[in-house]
Amino acid sequence: MALTAKEFSLLEVLASHPGRVYTRDELIDRVWDGRFDAESNVVDTYVRNLRRKLGDEVVQTMRGVGYSFPDGD
Repeated sequence: MALTAKEFSLLEVLASHPGRVYTRDELIDRVWDGRFDAESNVVDTYVRNLRRKLGDEVVQTMRGVGYSFPDGD
């Protein structure tokens, strides 16, 4: 299944530093140029889409903190 441009951008940010946890604010700033409120569920929605398309392991949730790409360790 093909990724949308925003899904790819989100994956690219997360994968650029495996293991680093990005907050929703950071992801909104980097992927959506800050155009959404931090309380928005846009990040959660796109993470869910990535997991549906690429598998549950592609993005890790750090509850109460944010999201990361697995570092492979």
